[in-house]
Amino acid sequence: MLQVWPLDSIRIVLVEPAGPLNLGATARIMKNMGLHRLVLVNPRCDPGDPLACQMAVHADDVLAAASVVSSLVEALAGCQRAVATTGRLHPQNQPLELPETALPWLLPATPQTNWGAALIFGPEDRGLSNEELVHAQRWVRIPASQVYPSLNLAQAVGVCSYLLRRSALLIAEAGAGPDESGYRQADLTADLNQVEEFYQDLEAILLRIGYLYPHTASPRMAKLRQLLNRADPTQKELAMLRGVLRQMTWALTARQD
Repeated sequence: MLQVWPLDSIRIVLVEPAGPLNLGATARIMKNMGLHRLVLVNPRCDPGDPLACQMAVHADDVLAAASVVSSLVEALAGCQRAVATTGRLHPQNQPLELPETALPWLLPATPQTNWGAALIFGPEDRGLSNEELVHAQRWVRIPASQVYPSLNLAQAVGVCSYLLRRSALLIAEAGAGPDESGYRQADLTADLNQVEEFYQDLEAILLRIGYLYPHTASPRMAKLRQLLNRADPTQKELAMLRGVLRQMTWALTARQD
């Protein structure tokens, strides 16, 4: 039997999935490729729909165990890394990578690493919005034909799930974790929900000091997110940055008093 680097830590996140057939097909391809953690953000269809169960075939257990959450932030709680999929070019000038380049970055450094990672897919009718994409550190685009580049949701999940499994097979065969410069242990890496809290605090204080204005805050914050995402801060580094924000808040309040 082929040995595979563990995939248990990776969750497949579907934002507002609308079609039960897509949902069932997604569950099936996930189980085919050894993935089982499915998270649905505000689904517009019922995971228990008979059509979803019919398409899932023997992966109805993946559907039954799917987590349903109300926001993408909630879906990423406990994750240290997230990759988002997109089929469009975006104004943030964020690099769009090939899936085979970025997806191995989601795998744990060792089979024992306590790791959380997510691969995010958008709704069938619109894909991920700019506001949703900024919650991921890296973005991937499947290089489909320009004649007809739009992939079905379940097909996109299938392509990425296969590439994740292929990476896991190659890593297991090599007997070592992803050879990534700067790869660190999960217990040192800041959780994405902690990073998101920092961004919210940062935006609030930048609005307060007049660096940001409400009508331009979103694109400017997107650029600041890109900067920090490249830094991949540890928990201690993020705590230091949040300490800076707290001191700034105190100084502003003291000046007003």
